[in-house]
Amino acid sequence: MKQVIVIRSDLKLSRGKACVQVAHASLVSALKVQKKNEKLFKKWLLDGQKKVVLKVRGEKELLEIYEKARENDLVCEVIRDAGLTELEPGTITCIGIGPDEEKKIDKITGSLPLLK
Repeated sequence: MKQVIVIRSDLKLSRGKACVQVAHASLVSALKVQKKNEKLFKKWLLDGQKKVVLKVRGEKELLEIYEKARENDLVCEVIRDAGLTELEPGTITCIGIGPDEEKKIDKITGSLPLLK
């Protein structure tokens, strides 16, 4: 079980801003899974809530990953910034995928690099 957050690297977010966007994606996506499948959510929760943060080059690539996740019946959520600090309102920053079975998520995101 794991959750993956995919963030855009082209936005050049400050470290704090990136952390907040990842936190939004993790929470919203996890709550969506909880609502859809409580058993799956609890399994992930009790397994230690594994999370991985990966990166893509830009919005187009991010949305392609999002669509592939949806097509494979994975819970996912697009995060748009409110525009109060570094970005224009509505800027798409990242997506949350899962939590779900690792192999299902890796099928979609397995080739993406880690955010470092």
